[in-house]
Amino acid sequence: MSNPDPADIFRIEAAELLEQMEQGLLDLEHRLDDRTLVDAVFRALHTLKGSGAMFGFDRLAAFTHHCETAFDRVRKGQAEATPALVSAVLEARDHMRALVEDPSGDHAAEERYLLERLQAAVSGAAAAPMASVADAPAKTATPTAPTTWRIRFGLPENTFVNGTNPLSFLDELRAMGECRVVLDRSTLPPLEQLDPTALYLAWDVTLTTDRSRADIEDVFLFVMDDMALEIEAPSDGVPLPEVAPPVLSEIDVPARAAAAEPPPERPEPEAAARPVADAADPKLRRKVESVRVPAERLDELMDRVGELVIVQSRLQQIAATSSDIGLRTVSEEMERLCSELRVTMMVLRMVPVATLFDRYRRLVHDLQRDTGKKIELSTDGESTEMDKTVIERLADPLVHLVRNAADHGLEDGEARRAAGKPEAGSIRLSARQTGGEVIISVTDDGRGIDRARVRAKAEAAGLIQPGATIADQDLLQLIFQPGFSTASSVTNLSGRGVGMDVVKKAIESLHGSIDLASRPGEGSTVSLRIPLTLAIIDGLLVRVGEGRYVIPLPAVEECIELSQEEDLRSRGRAFLSLRDTLVPFIRLRELFATGTRPDPYQKMVVVSTGEERVGLIVDQIIGHHQTVIKSMSKLHDDVTTFSGATILGDGSVALILDVANLVSLGQEQEAQLRAIA
Repeated sequence: MSNPDPADIFRIEAAELLEQMEQGLLDLEHRLDDRTLVDAVFRALHTLKGSGAMFGFDRLAAFTHHCETAFDRVRKGQAEATPALVSAVLEARDHMRALVEDPSGDHAAEERYLLERLQAAVSGAAAAPMASVADAPAKTATPTAPTTWRIRFGLPENTFVNGTNPLSFLDELRAMGECRVVLDRSTLPPLEQLDPTALYLAWDVTLTTDRSRADIEDVFLFVMDDMALEIEAPSDGVPLPEVAPPVLSEIDVPARAAAAEPPPERPEPEAAARPVADAADPKLRRKVESVRVPAERLDELMDRVGELVIVQSRLQQIAATSSDIGLRTVSEEMERLCSELRVTMMVLRMVPVATLFDRYRRLVHDLQRDTGKKIELSTDGESTEMDKTVIERLADPLVHLVRNAADHGLEDGEARRAAGKPEAGSIRLSARQTGGEVIISVTDDGRGIDRARVRAKAEAAGLIQPGATIADQDLLQLIFQPGFSTASSVTNLSGRGVGMDVVKKAIESLHGSIDLASRPGEGSTVSLRIPLTLAIIDGLLVRVGEGRYVIPLPAVEECIELSQEEDLRSRGRAFLSLRDTLVPFIRLRELFATGTRPDPYQKMVVVSTGEERVGLIVDQIIGHHQTVIKSMSKLHDDVTTFSGATILGDGSVALILDVANLVSLGQEQEAQLRAIA
């Protein structure tokens, strides 16, 4: 297997740093006096600059340096954190991402514009003029008399594994002034015990500079928690090394060590040994044990687990017809292991919804600027977990919904004040798990949906006949028709009739459903029902006629046995009284046009989505089945009764029932029968 490209490794790290930076800036926008947030943003900028320079992204490092300098001034009290500064660095952050993705592109004009914005944002604090990005970055500082510092530092053994270059710290120190370095090899093990991937060295540096202690500490800012560091001035009573060591370009190495006199003893030997001891620190061990794995490999592993489940199902079927006790025992053990492996695999793929919701904080920030409205974003249920693939595919649909809420739903400040509402509109993202589904809702407290306008647009588009009677929920569902828009004008946000139909198709491609509720003057809520995973589910295998079908087990409430003679169609209605509650039911034999005679005793499986329930009449309940979901072909895109297929142990195919659509069908059937009665 070929070694990964170092540039690709850096891009992964940079993406995380840019995400941390964006979240920190968005938090800082609401808490401008929070020094912890200022330090967090500065640390992300500093790390990005240092790592970028280490991996050859020089233009990124040069550009990031200017943002780092601006935040350094804020840290030192020489400038204030302002909304203008936060906005400027947010735009600069987007440019940093472009420099990471395309470091050789022509970004000069954009860089000049962003640096001018950054300069304007800090100009109130008499900031020094910023150089062009092409110039080498140089730290700004108030001129003071040079001071000689003694700096001793050691890094943990796993430094190389984490992609850190120790010499980069020496390079930054040398850029501050005259620098002399003594290499400490006191913890170097014998050759036969030496690990080539481990770092055993420490450094004793004498630096003469006009920079402050804080500037020196900033060099080690992003590794300070994991290293041994001492910074002392002669005034601290610590003598400087008596031996003049070589300059940085002539740092001592073992090959030269034989001819050189040994370095002076350090006043505190235990400090030099600290990097080695740090390797046993649990905090550092956790970092080593956390392995980054490409999502594609997890997908491939999930496919293998799925195939294993299918093979296990075949083994179980063979064992069921065999009198070999040993074979049955192995089959049961195999079933247990496959079940545990499936659960473990699912846990590996699960990520909290917070990783999705956090993306929309920046979107709402930009929407405030584009719409001129004050918008507050709140979230709930961020700890709810979903399959990473599902979350990635939900990102774009939610962008449409948040944009629509901001553009169509929320009123401007004047209209909100006139309606007795707070000037700032509210958009709320929430998530909660119900069975094997997650319900994600986007709620706004705006004007609600104008039914009259929806009807007028629908009649003009020929979707309904003028004056036709239509239920309120059916009227709202017209919004999801292709090309449908109630916007009075086209903007860069909406009004082109593209969006809600795309959202619906995207949700249906995830085997989910979408609902819309709205109250005039109070706001609207769009609810998405999404399965937890698209790979393997627990299912209830049933038979209808000669065919076998799978019902997702989390949707099953209970199973009831019915006699064929039982008259369930009282007065033409398809209802069953279940504990004093009428539950509509669907005869799957009739729905699937099964030609065979029904069994004397049929079964009803009660399924639900949310608050709605429906009974599914089947001939036989076979039992629990671990179901590997296989997508259906494009020819079956219009078949809404099924959400996929699976392969059974005997090699035959069973279709997976789409419970959400069947429940909707049952509710429609109930409404029609009630209208007739």
